[in-house]
Amino acid sequence: MHKAPRGIMALFDWLGRCGYWVGFVIIYLADSLILTTATGLASTQPAAATRMIGIMLIYSAGLLAFISWRYQKQLDYDNPRHFGRTPLTFQRFGQLIALFLLMYGVQILWSVLIGAHVLSSPANQTTINQQVQQLPFWNLAYSVFFAPVIEELIFRGIFLNYFFRKNNRWLNILGVLVSGLIFGYMHVGGLSWTLLMYSALGWVLGFTYLHFRDVRYNIALHFMNNALSLL
Repeated sequence: MHKAPRGIMALFDWLGRCGYWVGFVIIYLADSLILTTATGLASTQPAAATRMIGIMLIYSAGLLAFISWRYQKQLDYDNPRHFGRTPLTFQRFGQLIALFLLMYGVQILWSVLIGAHVLSSPANQTTINQQVQQLPFWNLAYSVFFAPVIEELIFRGIFLNYFFRKNNRWLNILGVLVSGLIFGYMHVGGLSWTLLMYSALGWVLGFTYLHFRDVRYNIALHFMNNALSLL
């Protein structure tokens, strides 16, 4: 008698979480759109570009505060994996460096495949490089310092806590795979072999989050990866 109502409630709860999460992605994309607009104005209308940068800084501060608050609220409500603050030790630092080298290996393989004309150069990275040339400081600062924080909170922290809450080995594996694929798709915008390369980076970041149980570790890893890519 009561199974159908519970099932319906569970479906509505899942759809609600989907709606919330998509909303987080949209407000993040709106922030990057402001920066893109400012970059396009930099060479022709520097005063307008400066105003757009001011708007972006205010928006980014509000976005960061909101996403951080929502992430912490979710942990306070339901945190079976005991995410929080994991102290940095020499062992954990060594593990973090090993994971960075793994991501660096993915980048090297990616470069080799592009050089051998097996894969094309990713349009996302090409666009970022062009924007850095047009408006260097703010695009570098955004890509290296701001994007890793927001993307890790949205694609790892909130996503895994929303849709893969139980601390189950197979759910953890599935959560890392799915979050990595969505992360890759958001950077590529289509199905291609390049999607797998971006997804591989997302899988390493997802594993890092579940391994250390502290979002700051994969933020640091994401920061190092983005800095290396731009350099």
